[in-house]
Amino acid sequence: MENEILIVGAGPTGLALAIGLEKQGVPFRIIEQNDGPGKTSRAMVVHARTLEFYRQFGLAHRLTEAGIVEDAVHIYKDRLEVGRIPLGEMGTGITPYPYLLSLAQDVHEYILVEYLESKGIRVEWQTELISFEEEEDYIEAVIQNHSGTSRSRYAYVCGCDGAHSTVRHQLDLDFPGGTYSQMFFVADAENTQPFKGMSAGFQGSEFNLALNIRTTGTVRLIGIIPPRLIDPEPPQEFSPLIPHVESVLPIKVGEVNWYSPYRVHHRVADKFRKGRAFILGDAAHIHSPAGGQGMNTGIGDAFNLSWKLACVLQERTDSTILDTYETERIAFARKLVATTDRIFREAVNRKRFRNIMMPHILPRLVQSSKVRRMLFKIISQTRIRYPDSQLSTGRSGSIRGGDRLPWLPIEDGGNFEPLTSVDWQLHVYGHPAKNIRRLSDRSGLPLHYTRWTRDMRKKGIKRDAAFLVRPDGHVGVAATTANIRPIEEYVKRFNLKMR
Repeated sequence: MENEILIVGAGPTGLALAIGLEKQGVPFRIIEQNDGPGKTSRAMVVHARTLEFYRQFGLAHRLTEAGIVEDAVHIYKDRLEVGRIPLGEMGTGITPYPYLLSLAQDVHEYILVEYLESKGIRVEWQTELISFEEEEDYIEAVIQNHSGTSRSRYAYVCGCDGAHSTVRHQLDLDFPGGTYSQMFFVADAENTQPFKGMSAGFQGSEFNLALNIRTTGTVRLIGIIPPRLIDPEPPQEFSPLIPHVESVLPIKVGEVNWYSPYRVHHRVADKFRKGRAFILGDAAHIHSPAGGQGMNTGIGDAFNLSWKLACVLQERTDSTILDTYETERIAFARKLVATTDRIFREAVNRKRFRNIMMPHILPRLVQSSKVRRMLFKIISQTRIRYPDSQLSTGRSGSIRGGDRLPWLPIEDGGNFEPLTSVDWQLHVYGHPAKNIRRLSDRSGLPLHYTRWTRDMRKKGIKRDAAFLVRPDGHVGVAATTANIRPIEEYVKRFNLKMR
């Protein structure tokens, strides 16, 4: 089908893209070369902004029920707790999800696959993209499965196929970056003594991370393999690492369920789009595990692109909107890789960072409410904004075009409730003047208004603010009811039409 989208890869990024397209009635085909969803925990951390996206699709509660809420990070020095970073307190009032969710990736993927199946959509397992060629109006792809090789035409192809992406290689895109010299380990193991939750442990030149997984009696362990244990290859079993881990964190390792040594890369593709082909997630960017940002960033890519593809294929806006996928997401990916790389290098190479900054100074810094809020926004990805996008314009109060719509915990589920439509909409905080009512009637844009209160000033929302909100919950236009011309011009410029 030439109006169908081909999604290559059914990890969290590809599944999130499929969910976004399904919600908006866009036909697609999703293929995966593996024989089913992942069977190991892998990426564990689900951040607040990702849960906000899932909330738009009625899925957030499924993930939170299956996961473990980590509302604090405990910091240890020589196995003794020296500090605590209160994630829950830090995020209060910023998001409906003021915490970090620990959820095994295989469980995460199962929930998304089950959701798609409930909609009558099945992932095509053991199905592989071999190659593709772009023509003027479509992409012709060669696909192989147990039945053989076939050719099909698609409107667009989306590569969600990981660090060794076939789509990226076919597009001949550079993937600049590097590989850290240190060898990492990741393991899931039983813990036979009490454990407070997400922890960072430091001892001399060593540091390890731990968090609850599946049950509070099982932990995910991440760290750097000490050079003395690499001779010349890393241990093939976890047992040589157990004394090392137990000397850094107050845990007692029992049965080991899964262990793998690995190297960490940091790369960002030079382009995220070439013609009718896009790359997302690990196919476009990979980075250190600092902050658990990788999977969440891929899911963010997916929801950013899904509504734009829907608008174009359904002829509800100009096709130039697709250019904003790369400009918005590549800028964030580059900044994220640079930030996580800097943090990682500090943690690995600087004793002062490991022995003083993390265990002693950071817990004191987060005693400041301002520092706590800023840190939570960065970690949770609720701070992501697109001020330089062609889809962003205007300012009202301290809210600019491109900002994430601030969350207001008001009646009727808060101001995020209308976002479940995953469509363009008007928000007014104050009195809905006649002019914006008329605009809503003419354009078909749903109008949602809330009585303004002084508490909104703390979120940067001025009285009678008027926002044109994008399907992903970011502000397209920030204006006021006294002057809605910027919104009218925006609707005309992008030829916005409602479903």
